[in-house]
Amino acid sequence: MSFAGKVVLITGASSGIGAATAIHLAKQGASLSITGRNKDNLNKVAAQCGQSKTLIVTGELTVENDVKNIIEQTIKHYGKLDVLVNNAGCLENGSIESTSLEQYDKIFNLNVRSVYQLTMLATPYLVATKGNIVNVSSVTGIKSFPGILAYCMSKSAVDQLTRCVALELAGKQVRVNAVNPGVIVTNLHHTSGMNDEQLKNFFEHSGKTHALGRVGKPEEVAKTIAFLASKDASFITGATLPVDGGRHAMCPR
Repeated sequence: MSFAGKVVLITGASSGIGAATAIHLAKQGASLSITGRNKDNLNKVAAQCGQSKTLIVTGELTVENDVKNIIEQTIKHYGKLDVLVNNAGCLENGSIESTSLEQYDKIFNLNVRSVYQLTMLATPYLVATKGNIVNVSSVTGIKSFPGILAYCMSKSAVDQLTRCVALELAGKQVRVNAVNPGVIVTNLHHTSGMNDEQLKNFFEHSGKTHALGRVGKPEEVAKTIAFLASKDASFITGATLPVDGGRHAMCPR
């Protein structure tokens, strides 16, 4: 699997799945444009990529001009775009009784609206290269879970966006797919408000809710993203692929 000569833009690349994807694709020869809010962390990721040519563009994806700048800087630097990885996202806990509209808007603005805008802006360049898109969704886009209502809704929206855009761009040979991770050991749950003890208990409990008996690693998702973005997946589009240790197939007995 080679990405030599390919330009890959990855959002939310300062940690977690985004960082793991950047490091993995760099090993496959990709030229990277990595984005996030934390420049220090992006610099650390770029160093692990081992490429002085890695482009770093900081920005807030919920700010329209920042999103435009991310695309503009990537094209200005590389002259083209082959792969877009929409990875950035956030999680908020809450039910229909406790999730405020402010929380709802925060989740949808980042998890859905920014993905829509970046995809829209990237499409002409991906059409030119016959490139592809990989969206990072979640098992919550496939299955229903209580207590994270707005997050579940946002990820099901990402799945539908994936399928619809795949059909719209198929005639132009642009593939669009998504990965649907289960519980992965990243900062996502910590930033949702869990303290260290809650996080430890959550990961321990989650091992029992995945058929393979454990939670996942960012590198396992990164390798699946790389597959979908590669020529090895040349006949796959509109797919939402679980990377969740079998959690999507489980139901209570």
